[in-house]
Amino acid sequence: MFDFRYHAVSLAAVLVALAVGVLLGVAIGDAGLVSSAEKQVRASLHDDVRSAQEKGQRATEALQAEQRYSRAAYPFVVGGRLQGANVCLLFLGEPDEAIAADVRTALAATGGELRGTLALRQPPDTQALAAGAGSSRYSQLDTTPELLASLGKTIGRQMILGGRLLRSEADALFATRAGGLGPFDAVIVARIPRALKGEAAAHTNLLEDGLMAGLAKTRSPIVGVQATTTMPSQIAWYRARGLSSVDDVDRTSGQAAMVLVLAGAKGSFGVGPDAGALLPGPELAAG
Repeated sequence: MFDFRYHAVSLAAVLVALAVGVLLGVAIGDAGLVSSAEKQVRASLHDDVRSAQEKGQRATEALQAEQRYSRAAYPFVVGGRLQGANVCLLFLGEPDEAIAADVRTALAATGGELRGTLALRQPPDTQALAAGAGSSRYSQLDTTPELLASLGKTIGRQMILGGRLLRSEADALFATRAGGLGPFDAVIVARIPRALKGEAAAHTNLLEDGLMAGLAKTRSPIVGVQATTTMPSQIAWYRARGLSSVDDVDRTSGQAAMVLVLAGAKGSFGVGPDAGALLPGPELAAG
């Protein structure tokens, strides 16, 4: 006897089987498509990476070639420009051997010599400065620290022109020193300030500002320098005090700019946002 329920169950089973078959077919097809697309993406990425690596290698080789050229050309740009000049490197704060090494490298072909490396004490020791001042008015420094600005001006002038006060105050003024105290023909300033507050900061500012004013008054070449990694930048500080500046003394171009400033150029040079140009104009570079 024909059983309608049996027929319905059979028909349902057939439909389920068909559905499962369709789903399996689609899944298998999709898996194939995904696998193919994945291979294409991987191949494309591999090509992109290889291309980027090749471009990076070419860029590195080009940069190295430029650096070799710059170093080879350097003596022709600066050779003899500071012939016979006695140069001072003055640190305002902590001395930095890397900057000192860059300065020595920069001067090597110029005919000038680094005759003194000095690091100004921060904050100034007003008691020791007063004791070293003898009978001059600076003997009152310990009770009248406002005199630090005037002392700085006098010391700045004597670094270029010579004088007894600089020599009598040297031990109190400078935390470290190598070489002589001058007189110098040119001064390179590298400011690496300590984190000072209150009275210590105020006294340091008075002495530093006076010192820069005294150096500037002599009209001798004075340049403020820093490395490309110096943080925070000191270029604005130099410019506010009327100094020419170089913000990349750790590079060959910066060393050339520094020498050209010491030879008479003026301005702010380097690669930072405060620089007016990489180097002084061609008339000075070729002079």
